[in-house]
Amino acid sequence: MTDARVAVIYGSMTEHEVMARVGAMLARFGVDYDETVISPHRSPRALLDWCAELEPRGIEVVVAGGGVNASLAGIIASHVTLPVIGVPLKGGGISGLDALLAMTSMSAGVPVAVVGLDHSTNAAILAVQILAVRDPALRTQLTQFKETFEQAAVTQL
Repeated sequence: MTDARVAVIYGSMTEHEVMARVGAMLARFGVDYDETVISPHRSPRALLDWCAELEPRGIEVVVAGGGVNASLAGIIASHVTLPVIGVPLKGGGISGLDALLAMTSMSAGVPVAVVGLDHSTNAAILAVQILAVRDPALRTQLTQFKETFEQAAVTQL
């Protein structure tokens, strides 16, 4: 049993560089997470076992990265009641457009929140926002983060 509140998952180590940014941003907020690599096509049973363990372990949000056909987030969303945030990853013949379209075209009743292509940092911030609904200390950190972000943006003008 860990203290992880967010589960970060992707299907291949080739996606690690982009998905590692999720963990970096969560760490900035002091949010514990775990990171897993499971291919939904090569290891479907392992993925289902992983899904079944999420809620008992205390996971509150899932961030799932996927490229090309981007099925991972949808498969997870169909097996859990937790919020799932999809990160479509660039790659393949059409530079990730297929992943973006697949994640935004989920079947009714299987919602996946989707951020922009390779915007794994935004997925982490969205996960923090979801957690902050019930966590006043995290909400305070998020407010400070957004104020600092706004000030930096104004300074760049």
